[in-house]
Amino acid sequence: MRQLLPLLLFALLPFTALAAPPQTVVLDVQNMTCPLCPITVRKALERVPGVADAKVDLDKKTATVRFDPDKATTQALVKATTDAGYPSSVHK
Repeated sequence: MRQLLPLLLFALLPFTALAAPPQTVVLDVQNMTCPLCPITVRKALERVPGVADAKVDLDKKTATVRFDPDKATTQALVKATTDAGYPSSVHK
């Protein structure tokens, strides 16, 4: 078994090397007016497959999202916030 483990790790190495590096996007989020709004937006973003981290700033009305571009798109992130009642767009 111990001899098999290094072979398995070596066999999986090429697949991890092909994975795209995480991307970060900042979204401008509308309709956030109270301290609970960022929680709702964060949870909506975290439900999108591929999202690694989401930080929402009520004062700046933004969401900073780190995600795997092989699993998620900026369009999916915008749709998630919009479906939760907080329309957003990619920050310019």
